[in-house]
Amino acid sequence: MIKVIIYETNNNHIGRYTISGHSGYDIKGQDIICAAVSVLGQNTLNSLVEVCGIKEDEIDYFIDEEKGFLDARVPRDLDEGTRMKAETVLRTLELGIKSIMESYPGYITLKYGEV
Repeated sequence: MIKVIIYETNNNHIGRYTISGHSGYDIKGQDIICAAVSVLGQNTLNSLVEVCGIKEDEIDYFIDEEKGFLDARVPRDLDEGTRMKAETVLRTLELGIKSIMESYPGYITLKYGEV
């Protein structure tokens, strides 16, 4: 099962997300759920850099493709404009995860935590 945790700040902004595990929907290399979630997680990270303008070295992230693990934390000291862009990107990740959960129930869990 894939486990997604979205961590929100006390201002209800997403400050971190983690994705871990494998769905078990199909064999490695053919698992469309794992592929979809992986694309969402990696694209979110890329979008924080390319769309939002956050420098890559300012994002605290770790990826282990073999274990199916991604952990990304955005800087707390973003200016308001960048924060709003980042929030849009991160809420889009949340929406994408929820959409996959609706189409393929039982393969992904989504939980929330605090940063």
